Amino acid sequence: MLGDRIRKLRKQKKLTLEALAGAGLTKGMLSLIENNKANPSMESLTYIAHQLGVDVSDLLGEGNTEELRKTLERVEQIYNVPFSKSDFPDKYKQLIELIDPHIQKLSKGYESARLMEIYSYAIQRENKNGWEISLKKASDMYDEMNISSNRTSIGIFRATIAFMEHHYEEALYIFMKERKEIEDKHAYIEPIARLDLDYNEAIYLYAVGDSKAAIETTEKALAYSKEKRIFYLTDDLYRLAAAHALMEENEHEKEYYLSKLKQYGEFADHASSLYFCELFSIMDLITEKKEYEKALTKIDQYLSLEEIARYYSPWFNLEKAKALYYMGRYEMAAQALELFVMPDNHHPIDLSFLYVKDSYQALILLELGKIEEALTAAQIAVDNFKPLLDSKMKAFSKKVLETVLEKSR
Repeated sequence: MLGDRIRKLRKQKKLTLEALAGAGLTKGMLSLIENNKANPSMESLTYIAHQLGVDVSDLLGEGNTEELRKTLERVEQIYNVPFSKSDFPDKYKQLIELIDPHIQKLSKGYESARLMEIYSYAIQRENKNGWEISLKKASDMYDEMNISSNRTSIGIFRATIAFMEHHYEEALYIFMKERKEIEDKHAYIEPIARLDLDYNEAIYLYAVGDSKAAIETTEKALAYSKEKRIFYLTDDLYRLAAAHALMEENEHEKEYYLSKLKQYGEFADHASSLYFCELFSIMDLITEKKEYEKALTKIDQYLSLEEIARYYSPWFNLEKAKALYYMGRYEMAAQALELFVMPDNHHPIDLSFLYVKDSYQALILLELGKIEEALTAAQIAVDNFKPLLDSKMKAFSKKVLETVLEKSR
């Protein structure tokens, strides 16, 4: 075990506990580690390896470390390619082929754990059996090495599977169980891992309609981020809270989180945060102020920016179609919707905003005299909203279906 290897190397180098502990550890903590009663953090493990004059992999007892390291480098390159499965159809098959020859030799160390982790994700994405067993092995390796960041990613992955199927209560249950296990086994959790836990907890709480607990978790995460001066996920937390407030028609809360997001965007020079604020101002121009021409001018301005296409183009094209519809420019509205591509998004708040696309398509088709197509689109919207919480968007989809049904009689 890890402690046995550390003790053996210490004695080989004729070092006392005090000498190995040095200024970076206490003698008592080192004794606990050597007796396998405590797991060192990666920071402590790196320190011990430095004191002993060896690599961390030597302490972790990995065989063929260099070979595994090279395999992992290639695996990470493929795994981190930011394309959807439709753009890179063989991504997970390639990962499985790369890792398969090593799978029986993976036992200890970061390289082994990370390869096992990615292998689990790949075989799950390819709908193959056995991913749960592989993922459990990776979890156990990270627990033994006290690497909370990767262990956190595994916990989130397990919950995400249920979440993607719109089983939000189940996803929350899995997540809370995983979080408890992580916190029980890891006395120290890296700040970024903790923020990942808080952010995902807020997501699942919003998804099941527990707004109060979600806001409390969001505020806790923001306070921790500010305390540690680690502004990781800050923009996502503000966006989530603002969007939820808009869904619940809580104007005060919406404006509060948008103002915070704008401040963050200006402070961090974070363009995406500022685009989100602009998107909400355009929504307001269309639905509240009825200033359609002004909204269209802004939308066309933002759609001309290359960076918009990476994420926000579906949102802006949808708002453009809405504005054109309310102006009576139905053919142009239909053309704008043709440019709408549903993003790879599974959060029910985002989906609530995006699913109205089919409702507006139904209204546009109705004005163009295409009754049957309008009825199909209106029904799609209502069906899409079924697993989601009640919201003004969900109510809108039902109202549109009723309108189309009346016209079709």
